[in-house]
Amino acid sequence: MPDNLLERIGKQSDVVMAVGIIGLVGMMVIPLPAVLLDVLLTLNLGTALCILLVSMYVKRPLDFSVFPSMLLVATLFRLALNVSSTRLILLQGSAGKVIEAFGQFVVGGDVVVGLILFVILVVIQFVVITNGSGRVAEVAARFTLDEMPGKQMSIDADLNAGLIGEAEAKARRRDIEREADFYGAMDGASKFVRGDAIAGIIILLVNIIGGMIIGATRLGMPAGEAFQRFALLTVGDGLISQIPALLISTATGLVVTRAASEDNLGAEVSGQITTQPRAVAIVGLMLIAFSVVPGLPTPVFVAVGAAIASLAYYLSRRPAKELPPDEESDLERAAAPEAKDSVEDLLQVDRICIRIGYGLLALTDPDSGDLLDRISGVRKQIAQELGLVIPSVRVRDDVSLGPHEYVISVKDAEVARGKLRPPMLLALSSKPEPPSIPGEDTTEPAFGLPAKWIRTQDAALAEARGYTVVDASTVLATHLSETIKQRASDVLSRQDVQDMIDALREREPAAVNDVVPDLASVGQVQQVLRALLDERVPVRDFATILEAMADGLRATGNLDDAVEVCRLALSRVICNQYVAEDGSLKVITIQPEIEHRCMETAVQTTQGPVCGLEVGMAMRVLTQVRDAAEDIMQQGIQPALLCSPQARRLVRQLTARDFPTIPVISHSEVPNGINVQVLGRIAVDAATAAA
Repeated sequence: MPDNLLERIGKQSDVVMAVGIIGLVGMMVIPLPAVLLDVLLTLNLGTALCILLVSMYVKRPLDFSVFPSMLLVATLFRLALNVSSTRLILLQGSAGKVIEAFGQFVVGGDVVVGLILFVILVVIQFVVITNGSGRVAEVAARFTLDEMPGKQMSIDADLNAGLIGEAEAKARRRDIEREADFYGAMDGASKFVRGDAIAGIIILLVNIIGGMIIGATRLGMPAGEAFQRFALLTVGDGLISQIPALLISTATGLVVTRAASEDNLGAEVSGQITTQPRAVAIVGLMLIAFSVVPGLPTPVFVAVGAAIASLAYYLSRRPAKELPPDEESDLERAAAPEAKDSVEDLLQVDRICIRIGYGLLALTDPDSGDLLDRISGVRKQIAQELGLVIPSVRVRDDVSLGPHEYVISVKDAEVARGKLRPPMLLALSSKPEPPSIPGEDTTEPAFGLPAKWIRTQDAALAEARGYTVVDASTVLATHLSETIKQRASDVLSRQDVQDMIDALREREPAAVNDVVPDLASVGQVQQVLRALLDERVPVRDFATILEAMADGLRATGNLDDAVEVCRLALSRVICNQYVAEDGSLKVITIQPEIEHRCMETAVQTTQGPVCGLEVGMAMRVLTQVRDAAEDIMQQGIQPALLCSPQARRLVRQLTARDFPTIPVISHSEVPNGINVQVLGRIAVDAATAAA
């Protein structure tokens, strides 16, 4: 029955809340009997305790987002009780057992003591807690609004990098909006507590003065007796009102000063303080030293100091947190799927491996870091962008590295290296001359951009000045993502291709049977896919690739020509990667004489034709490509080199080593409907071309 009743009340919570608020307003007008007032005063005290305890157990302020509204309702409830108790005190000279008990027992029936206690409580609440809470809420609201653009950019960066999905991005944006609304509401709601304290003082004075007038004029009581009687009831009323107000103002301070965490306040306080046994020991020894000061109670200081020193000794003897068995000497962890390694597995070559120094081990701990989750996100991102299923990424500790260094290896060959500074954050700016912020100058490892390592407390300042701030795990994950994209062809194994063929055969058997094994072997299919991945062409549409490959092999029997046919079939996919926001393709064209010279000097090898352009002319071409690309990229635009279909492979060979991220597209690969905008031109003089 109680469960059914609670369930019914929960379904009608909006009605219950509306009736309750209307009832609070009615209490100010309708006289209440003393018994009901006792019940409501007790309920007010219990509500304040409940709000305080809930504020201690929440892990982040947004978990108690209803608190500003509850603060208003609780303040209105206390004021309604003040009005009801004032009416009873002035009309009947009595206000129930609760107020009488606080007036007689708590202050011993002494009006002066009661008034002093009331004033002290009001000063604590009004001057100390409420004033500080209001200031914290005001500053938090201001900084939260200033941080919103930077946080939105960080979410967009994670979304674009594939580290999070669209649903998670929407949830994080909603949390940012809720956080701004919460601190803005708390900034205003803190004024309720301030006004409540002022109202308590005014009500106290009104009750005492009004009680003396009523006692002397209507009840015929002497002035001293009237003051004693009404002042005692008023003090009791003030204390029973101010104690809940003090509890709620304390809860306000706890909520607005609470940072997001993984545990409640009590666990965090004990966990963070007890991790410093040396500080606790110093406190104990200092208290014992104070015991020799003349006039101080020696036994008390010795007893308390010894107790604290004993606690410090116990804390220092506690065993350190142990790593799981598979992490004590070697992390041996993969991002996904997770499995324990056997000795035979350790002898195998890891296709992708990250080796980290001991200072970065905390990033792999699920309780304190999210590196493994980030790596899983990278694998999903690569699968979505390139259509390539990346094998499990091995993460190992390496004592030969510096404490904050890491190395990314592909098939046991080092391909990238970087350094992180956790718990510091990396701040990046897209501006040529970004605003100055405190931090250590560095270079972002994935793209080589200038950046700064900043302290966590400076993140809000950096975001307010237009920087994008990311943590160490995100930096490593982004570097891993870019490294895999550059080395995707090395990662693709023959078994991966066989798995792709088997999966496609179940869906589209005709596309597979037309190529494998009659026209091409699995190894030849792998060569075509590697050639496409070398130029970051997605291979998700595997069926179209096989169909185009079949057409190319039937026409010429040459794998290089088959690759170009596959590119034509994927032309829209290729160009869409580089189309700007205005729908145009920004390109740098190449002088026809350069293309002709590339084709004339081509050398036939067992691997196909190779560009044999003279060194001097090649250097001039590459210098112009560099200058033109840098000018365009400074505008935030990704350019592409546009050339004839016959020379495309040779031009790509010429530029691939120095400019691997600049795509080379032929005229025939630009589909209808895409506007081409020429932003630069590569040309050499006639004498150089003739020479």
